[in-house]
Amino acid sequence: MGSVLNPYLSFAGTAREAMEFYRTVFGGSLTLNTFGEAGAPDPEIADQIMHAKLDTDAGYTIMASDTPPGMAHNPGDTISISLSGEDADLLSGYWEKLSADGTVTVPFEKQMWGDTFGACVDRYGIPWMVDVVQNA
Repeated sequence: MGSVLNPYLSFAGTAREAMEFYRTVFGGSLTLNTFGEAGAPDPEIADQIMHAKLDTDAGYTIMASDTPPGMAHNPGDTISISLSGEDADLLSGYWEKLSADGTVTVPFEKQMWGDTFGACVDRYGIPWMVDVVQNA
């Protein structure tokens, strides 16, 4: 896989419910990972969704998460564009260009789940997430 582009939706505690609904609409395979599974110590968010991925029967991919405490959740501003894949050079190049003259909200670095990940808002106000998937 080179890289993929798909929507990433943010919810205020309803990511599981929303993604299960989208699975009934589009079919497919749904993967849900909680903050607790990732090692978050806060019991209030342990069962909330840190990352969800729906691979639909039609070949669409929708990703989502619950907004963790301390981060703003503004309805209407609840979608980002996610770029992910295994090609570190390609995705790092995208990151450099997208974050240039923009605002980095999560530095592009190795994260607790093993991937190299960063989030930014580009110079035009579009939120992006770039994830270099860790090879197993």
